[in-house]
Order: sequence, then structure tokens, then C-alpha cells
Amino acid sequence: MTSPSDNGGRVDAVTQPIASGPQRLALESGLDLVSGKRLARIDITYETWGKLDETGTNAVLVCHALTGDAHVATGPGRNGEERPGWWDVMVGPDMAFDTRKYFLICCNVLGGCSGTTGPESIDPATEMPYGLTFPLVTIEDMVNAQAPVLDHLGVKKLVAVVGGSVGGMQALAWAKLYPERVRTCIGVATTPRLGAQAIGFNEVGRQAILADPNFRGGDYHGKPQPEQGLAIARMVGHITYLSDESMRAKFGRRLQDDRAYHAFDFVTEFEVESYLAYQGRKFVDRFDANTYLYMTKAMDYFDLASGFGSVREALADSPVRWLLLTFSSDWLFPTYQTQGLVDALRASDKEVSFAEIPSPYGHDAFLLEPEEQRRFVEPFLERALSEARLEAGVTHPAIPAEQPATAEHATPADEPTPADESAPAEQPQSTEEVEPS
Repeated sequence: MTSPSDNGGRVDAVTQPIASGPQRLALESGLDLVSGKRLARIDITYETWGKLDETGTNAVLVCHALTGDAHVATGPGRNGEERPGWWDVMVGPDMAFDTRKYFLICCNVLGGCSGTTGPESIDPATEMPYGLTFPLVTIEDMVNAQAPVLDHLGVKKLVAVVGGSVGGMQALAWAKLYPERVRTCIGVATTPRLGAQAIGFNEVGRQAILADPNFRGGDYHGKPQPEQGLAIARMVGHITYLSDESMRAKFGRRLQDDRAYHAFDFVTEFEVESYLAYQGRKFVDRFDANTYLYMTKAMDYFDLASGFGSVREALADSPVRWLLLTFSSDWLFPTYQTQGLVDALRASDKEVSFAEIPSPYGHDAFLLEPEEQRRFVEPFLERALSEARLEAGVTHPAIPAEQPATAEHATPADEPTPADESAPAEQPQSTEEVEPS
């Protein structure tokens, strides 16, 4: 556990933020799940960066996406070696989430395969991997498993909870389930519920895994893995993270290896085919097929209005302030879905800032557009920290910055930035491509 600083959170410019490396918290009391089932004991793997200040007001929880992990920023990996993080463009010294100013926390999600209890874990009742006997988990279950980590770290209230994609779903759920513990919520490229198209793509991926002969009903540990099914699921999923514009710029209809003619055979010929095959091969080396089934099902089940008549009713008593960002070319989590959330919040007189950021990168833009996000995130976060410190009686609050632009003041969506025409290997990495710690 990181120790509080002795200067009220003010960090000297030359001080390097502390990175904890992977830590594990055992919840011996277990966890009751939304499904009605119960896990008798769970382990949560988490990492932290920076220091919790003396008033406990500077903690930010980052929630990771579908196949990400807790290693959000550069720091020690499992073996102590320094590894880059999946969101280094946003988290670190002098970044939007400045680890010299904020205490950053990120947990591997419940049901995942990067240290927190999931289908790969050993079932204490059988001393064998759970496999498909592991109970289905929801986004709400993931959030409920993260809350004890904050207790363990001495964090009573977050200055912000933030997440992109599925991480954004977790951030929204935090604002609903624990409004007294969240000052602000930053949701990026996310949605209050998936649409039919996204659910459909998830189902195609699951069926590819289930149809693999090596799947064996989920009992494949110690045996040949269902690599083909998982690779196909990854290929399908990866297409949804991109956009037509970005794929056209990166690949067009070019043949690989500078071929001039078609092979007239069922072989990999187009550059886009080779790229997707590579993504599939790389993915099976770091991810678990059962986990993919569980994570995508949790996405499908998530509905922010669950238990209430509407999103407006679900968040009626939440005092959380909101920043919601979307990207113009994201067709997986399209802007209209977030706009519905914005409308519901404004109808309840909640304070919400919203912008659609022009980008050619599709859903992956939340990983590839740091500067565009920073101009909204940084002032929003600084204001929240300043207010939190003033409430705590700190006499040297952070200097408040100008409010972030709203959608009406953002760059118009019909003026997209130029597409990046660099080769696929030169594209910035995405969460889905960074190996877990």
C-alpha cells in the first residue's frame, strides 16, 4: 500500500511518481453476485501510481477495457521489470492524469485472466480451474469487487473514476452504485447499454470459441487450447475497434508483399487479411478463451437503467459531476448512445460536460487521441481536485482551470482530422494489443 505524502499532495517537479507494480488483495469474505450466486473467496490484483495525499482527496480510479489489465502506466511488471502501460499517453508525469499530482489506481476486473479471480483460477472446492463452472459476472460485480481495494488503500472518496469502452461502463456503474464515493465520472467512448449490433458481434466471437473442437466445454487447461476460435473472435472484435476511414488509410485493397496479381487460391493475400491474422495469433498468447466469453457477456448484460425505469431514475440521487467524450467515427459505441445519457442527466439538472471529438480512428480513438482528450480532461479534473481540497480545508488548493468545452464548443464533427497513413506496425498500440503485467 502506498503511503500518504507529507506535503498535502504537492509534488516537486523532479520527483518521480511511485509505481507499486502488481499487488494482490484477498477478499476472504467473498462476494455476492448479481446473479444470486456467491464466490466464497476472491483475489483482486491491482496497481497504483503516485501518492495519496494527506487529505485523501487526489485518488483517481482507472477502469480498463475488455482485454486490458491493471498495468495502465509504465511501472514494474510481474517480475519487477519496467514495462510500458496501455494508457501511457494519458497517465504519467505531465500527462492528463498526472501521477505526480494524482494517486492512480487500476484493478484487474473480476472474471478476467490477469491475476484477479476468474475462470482460469483454481476452484477451492475442486482444486481445479473453474472453467465454465465459474459464475457469470456483471459490470456491477466488477465494481463491487473494486470497492474493497479502495478501502484497503484508505481511499474514502475518488476525485474521479474514469474508463474507456468497457472501462467506461464500469465508471458509469460506479457513479450509480457508489455515488457517495465518487466526485466526478469521466466516461470515454462508452455507452449506458450496448446496441443490437455490438451484442451481435460479441455473439459471433463467442460462437467461434464454442465451436472450436479444442474448447471441450471450457475444460481445456493442460490440453491444446481453443486457439483458432479465440483468434477468430479477436479478428472480428478488432474490426469493430477500427473505422472504415482508418482501414482504408492503413490497407486499402493493397496486396501484401508487393504482389501484383491475385493467387486464385484461398490464401492470405490482402494486407488487411494479414493484419487481422497477426492480431489473432498475438492475442491467443496472452488471453484466455473462457475469459473472453465471460467478459463479452458482462458487456451484453450491462444496462445503466437496470433496476429502475430509466437512466434518469437510476441516477436521480447521484451528485456526481460528469465528463462524457465520444469519437465521430466510433460505430461500435456510437455518439447517439452517449447523447441519450447526456440528455437524461441534463433532464435531472445534473452537471455534465459532453463533446464528440472528430477522429478517424473509430472506437480505438480513446487510445490514440491523447491531446484531444487532454484538453477536456485536464481542466475538468483540476477543478474537481481543487474543490475536494477546499472542502477538506487545504489552504493551498490546485489552481482551478477553465471549464472544458462542451459539445457546442468542440471542434465540429464534420471536420475530421486527416487519417494516419503510416503502416499498421507503426500505428500506436491499443489496450487490446498491450500484454498484461
